[in-house]
Amino acid sequence: MAKKKTVFFCTNCGNESPKWEGRCPACGEWNSFKEHTVAPTKTKGRIENNQIQNKAVPLSQTPSETTERIDMKSQELNRVLGGGLVIGSLVLLGGEPGIGKSTLALQVALQLEELKILYVSGEESLQQLALRANRLKHKNDNCLVLAETCIENIIPQVSDTNAELVVIDSIQTLFSETIDAVQGSVTQVRTCASMLMQLAKAKNIPILIIGHVTKDGYIAGPKTLEHMVDTVLQFEGDRHNEFRILRATKNRFGSTSELGIYEMRQEGLREILNPSEILLSQSQEELSGSSVTASMEGDRALLVEIQALVSSAAYGTPQRTSTGFDTRRLNMLLAVLEKRMQFKTLTKDVFINIAGGLKVYDPAIDLSVIISILSSSVDIPVSKSYCFCGEVGLSGEIRPVSKIEQRIKEAEKLGFTKIFIPQGNKKNIKTSTKIEIIGVGKIQQLAKLVFD
Repeated sequence: MAKKKTVFFCTNCGNESPKWEGRCPACGEWNSFKEHTVAPTKTKGRIENNQIQNKAVPLSQTPSETTERIDMKSQELNRVLGGGLVIGSLVLLGGEPGIGKSTLALQVALQLEELKILYVSGEESLQQLALRANRLKHKNDNCLVLAETCIENIIPQVSDTNAELVVIDSIQTLFSETIDAVQGSVTQVRTCASMLMQLAKAKNIPILIIGHVTKDGYIAGPKTLEHMVDTVLQFEGDRHNEFRILRATKNRFGSTSELGIYEMRQEGLREILNPSEILLSQSQEELSGSSVTASMEGDRALLVEIQALVSSAAYGTPQRTSTGFDTRRLNMLLAVLEKRMQFKTLTKDVFINIAGGLKVYDPAIDLSVIISILSSSVDIPVSKSYCFCGEVGLSGEIRPVSKIEQRIKEAEKLGFTKIFIPQGNKKNIKTSTKIEIIGVGKIQQLAKLVFD
């Protein structure tokens, strides 16, 4: 009879070691190794694949057919997934507690009326699922629910129900009888995820897994969990704010630069198809320190309001605080203002906020940040009909940005009359627009055009 053995796993990356180590040699994390007892593997939970043994073939002879996808009945989710859910893929959905992961998964399952769906819940009872379904006001007789946590009992149900889509809520609640470890441990999570991956590839059915996150916002469990799945989706937002943002941090079948925006309501999540109208202030009053920028998230153009507040420092060290914007980049832009425009910030607090709770990493919003800071400092409002787009360099030059025509069209669609863009982009514009396009090369030139 095979004996049980003791191994050590890194809780950060999943690296395995026969002995305890103070620092993980794979990821460099300190005190991350935990002891686990591994039982001998049984064949009970193994997924058999009766296909012919694989043989090596030339890449030129491999069929390159278009990947078959499932329409999720949600434009936002389809956009983030890259056009729909790929058949046979394993998707991991993570997010903060109470952010709406289970609501999104159940809402999508109830909307796909033409598919046979198996929704496995390890956290909620069938009565709790029924209450949530009633709140969502969706009915789907093809959506079967199962309250189970043993992976060996879940796998036969997939075949018995002829499920075409499986939802697991959540991976941390599952356990395998072949492993002598508690639920949610590194060994259990990795084993259950591996069995689900075999199931998805052998049966050629997509599986959506919901995962917990740590206090730092990372997917709980070993890092190998994210490596095993095909797509990792991150559901973000403030529980006290109604807006939710869906991002893809990993996608083997599409781009990771797309995002979807939802609004949490009593009856479920509502898609925000035109987020620019939601993210912009509806007030007609012009206030200093506020400007609008045209940013890109993947192939989607978003108009975002940048708010700045410049005030005298109450303490010796001035504050530099930003919400939704990189603080290091803010310090760089303040240094450029001080060097190139003699704008003194040594005795001033500077606060930057991106309205709507978005986190924007597009460097094209630099121009709007500069204008908002200057507007708040001199207390002169920026016209609400102006839009800004451009990256600011260390010498004060305004550098060209990508996809400028899409940004211009979005600003024109929302009624802006002027858009300030880099001079290098203006000569490449070929389409005619009604909005006035003003090319600028230096931040000094921009300040004169806006405030004079």
